[in-house]
Amino acid sequence: MNDLEKRARDLHFDSILVDGHCDTIGRVVDKGEDLTKRTRGHIDLPKMREGGLDAQFFAFWIEPKHVEMKMATRRTLDMMDALRRVEATAKGRFVIATTSDAIRRAAAKKILAGVPCIEGGHAIENDLAVVREFGRLGIRYMTLTWNNSTDWADAAAEAPRHSGLTKLGREIVREMNRVGILVDLSHVHELTFWAAIETTTKPVIVSHSCARALCDHRRNLWDPQLRAVAKNNGVVCINYYSCFISQSFKDVSDDAWSGSGAEERAARRRFRDPAKRAAALDRVHHRYGNAEHRLPRPAFSALLDHVEHVAKIAGADHVGLGSDFDGVSSLPREIDDCSMLPKITTGLLARGFSSKDVKKVLGENVLRVMKESES
Repeated sequence: MNDLEKRARDLHFDSILVDGHCDTIGRVVDKGEDLTKRTRGHIDLPKMREGGLDAQFFAFWIEPKHVEMKMATRRTLDMMDALRRVEATAKGRFVIATTSDAIRRAAAKKILAGVPCIEGGHAIENDLAVVREFGRLGIRYMTLTWNNSTDWADAAAEAPRHSGLTKLGREIVREMNRVGILVDLSHVHELTFWAAIETTTKPVIVSHSCARALCDHRRNLWDPQLRAVAKNNGVVCINYYSCFISQSFKDVSDDAWSGSGAEERAARRRFRDPAKRAAALDRVHHRYGNAEHRLPRPAFSALLDHVEHVAKIAGADHVGLGSDFDGVSSLPREIDDCSMLPKITTGLLARGFSSKDVKKVLGENVLRVMKESES
């Protein structure tokens, strides 16, 4: 171990590392996995400990099939229950933390923390009362959309229908502000982004997105959006997905996925039953995802490029990490799971980031935004 690696390791494990997004809890609900033991996934408690990952935002992803089956709120509650079961099974090694102070207390005691959050505003089923209940339940952010638009917010993956946010959408943003649920602007259309920035009175989080100047993907943010997050005093958490960090990988991946759209449309025409249609679509996505998984992975430096770019444009106070672990089919080389996170600290120090700024990127910026949303 050279001097830089030793310095980086000491700094890494002296910092509070907070990751803004993963889809891991779905494996607990759907496959019965025990996260207290080593698994084949990107995240489990042993790997969190090895990688110095102190606190993980566990996203309760609302899939389109749950919306079609009118089970969005129920799915959210099932996932919250699963996270509580992880806490119970861990027997003191893992705790659900719903405030920034709770994360700090857990880290001081070397206890791993999980933060509940929602990916997809369909979870509230257009009801402000559900927003309030989720606030009381401890949900700490809600992504306004997933790839599919809600009845009140436009998603990046669809043509806009609401000019960003409807009147109800703005009411939902204000209610989220009031009850302490962070407004998450990953996945939303540009129109939604600007409408939410105009409406919110609290800092926002962009929990798992990257810089569009480096990779022109609709899920990434242009530089003016990065500056707007900085002006809002929010934070952009960098996604590790190969398609979001590498333009060349995205171009090859787009070719690999080119036939999926026709197969999806055929499955929708063939199956009217929501459950059968969802199963058919899952098979299509699994097959094409496996094909993408076999593509050559981009260099680890591509991930660091995005951290550096956001720090340059928005400032070091407004960039964090949001891996999207267990929700992506390809990661850059040198990052196979959360046990390898110390490489990020080494890479940032090698690029000239100060120890103070590295601590901000690793977790202090997210903790600040959480704190401000709690007040």
